Amino acid sequence: MKKKNNFAFVNYLVILVMLTAFVACASTRKQESVGEYVDNSVITAKVKAKLADDELLKLFQISVVTFKDTVQLSGFVDSQKALEKAGQIARSVDGVTAVKNNLIVK
Repeated sequence: MKKKNNFAFVNYLVILVMLTAFVACASTRKQESVGEYVDNSVITAKVKAKLADDELLKLFQISVVTFKDTVQLSGFVDSQKALEKAGQIARSVDGVTAVKNNLIVK
C-alpha cells in the first residue's frame, strides 16, 4: 500500500512540475514566451541589418526594440525622409506586424 501511495505522490509531483513549466513559458500581455523572445530577437537583428545597409540611415544611431512582433524605432534623424524610410524598412521585414516609429527629426 505504501508503494502505491509513493507512486501516486511522484505522479502528482511530475504533473505539478509540468504545469508549472507550461505556465512559466506562456506569454502574457506584458511578457513574451521564450519562443517569442527568440523570434523577436531575430526580427530586431534583421531590422538593424537593413537599417545599417541603407545609405541614408547608416549614419544615425537608431534604437530597435521588438516586442510581440511590434518594432519600436527610437533615436534622432536629420530629415522627415529618413524617418519615413526607417519605418518602411522596419515594415518590410518578415514577421513584423506593426511599427512604432518614435524617431525624432532634429
